[in-house]
Amino acid sequence: MDFSPNNRKQESLWFKNKKSLNNVLFAMRLQSLTPKQRVSQEPTSKIQDFTLTNLVSDKTSLLSDEILLKILSKLSKSQRNANFLVSKRWLNLQGRLVRSIKLLDWDFLVSGRLFLRFPNLIHIDLLNGCLISPKNSGIFCTHKFVSFHVGSDIESKDWFFDENLVLNADEVDKGLRVLANGFPNLRKLAVFNASEMGLLSVAEECPTLQELELHMCNDQTLRGISACKNLQILKLSGTVDGLYNSVVSDLGLTILAQGCNRLVKLELSGCKGSYEGIRAIGEGCQMLEELTLCNHKMEDGWLLALCFCENLRSLRFLSCKSIDGGFGVDDDLGCCLQVESLHLEKCQLRDKMSLSALFLVCQNVKELVLKNCWGLNDDLFSAASTLRRVRSLNLEGCSLLTTQGLESVIISWNELKNLTVKACKNINDDEVNPALPTVFSTLKNLKWEPDTKSRLSSYLMGTGMGKRGSKFFKKPSCDWKSMPGK
Repeated sequence: MDFSPNNRKQESLWFKNKKSLNNVLFAMRLQSLTPKQRVSQEPTSKIQDFTLTNLVSDKTSLLSDEILLKILSKLSKSQRNANFLVSKRWLNLQGRLVRSIKLLDWDFLVSGRLFLRFPNLIHIDLLNGCLISPKNSGIFCTHKFVSFHVGSDIESKDWFFDENLVLNADEVDKGLRVLANGFPNLRKLAVFNASEMGLLSVAEECPTLQELELHMCNDQTLRGISACKNLQILKLSGTVDGLYNSVVSDLGLTILAQGCNRLVKLELSGCKGSYEGIRAIGEGCQMLEELTLCNHKMEDGWLLALCFCENLRSLRFLSCKSIDGGFGVDDDLGCCLQVESLHLEKCQLRDKMSLSALFLVCQNVKELVLKNCWGLNDDLFSAASTLRRVRSLNLEGCSLLTTQGLESVIISWNELKNLTVKACKNINDDEVNPALPTVFSTLKNLKWEPDTKSRLSSYLMGTGMGKRGSKFFKKPSCDWKSMPGK
């Protein structure tokens, strides 16, 4: 670079001639604008704004909102979070990039500030915003899907969550109407204690709604969902032990089946249905591919209605105290031939007749998952020998199952290709018979960690770890009774 006196003189003349520089900057600004924006520009006033000082202080002022939004959208979420601190303009642009939000303050929605701050939301979670809890309380409770503060004046230790901690249905409906008017492109919504009218306003104003999660809902509430013609994923929570108690029965399931015939995934938590309700779902929701039952309150015999779900691919049980106890030895259970995945997690499996009935109904499953299921011993697991097409088996936390019980079943599965055994303390390497290595040789994927404690101790052998802390737990040199004040 040449720093001769002539060059420095030319540079000083260039910076002194601000009028020419302003014309160049204004031309750059016009190139970044759309044709409509160019017409609305006033050259005389705008040229004065584009001084050299303005260029140096905020170089992004030359870019239009559309161009800057494209640039900011390329950043990762971690890099994008602090952008709103740059300026008010960046604050507004950052809000336009947000698509999902978890509302904590209900007034932020009702006042309309949510739309002004985040105008392009498509996923809104209102669960925590629907709760009324003392913010200054030091007691904080978390229960799966929701977290809330609890006051110290709890009258009953067994029931600290009641209807007084949730906004009433009228207030929730008011917020849903504001939400529907501001976000017509809404695709996913989660809400507490909504009524039929509130959901109806969302269904009418948000035709693109595809996923809905309702808590504290009942049969009457489900009437408002019938207008959601494009709903594909639905999660219903009727009764949750220790939190709230609402009733979703066969009546509500029938209403649901008649209105939401495009459902692909359905989750029923704490619902009190029966054979009639599940049959209505199977006949009305013919596109249903995944059904999840969480802590269900179904009456005996509901399992027989699964055969009406002709396109069901996946069946999941979560935290269920029972499956179905209404079968005899000679009952004709039918068969749900399309089910390929059967998932049981945190369930109580103590009735072999019930588990055998489930395996008979889903006899064509290719993937079987059993995680942290209480009562699953060798006798109960032997019922799985009827599943001849299993290609993937995942066992985790099944502490009562032994090596012999596992071997007696999987040696008859000729199509088994993937096996995962984790945290099953009664399955030991020392008890493996020659038949199991033969099965292992045909597998594509094998994850064998039945006893994590023994594996950990073998890794730590010789390192001295586990003994170094002993010096901190030796008998103290002084007697606490002889200390002052004792």
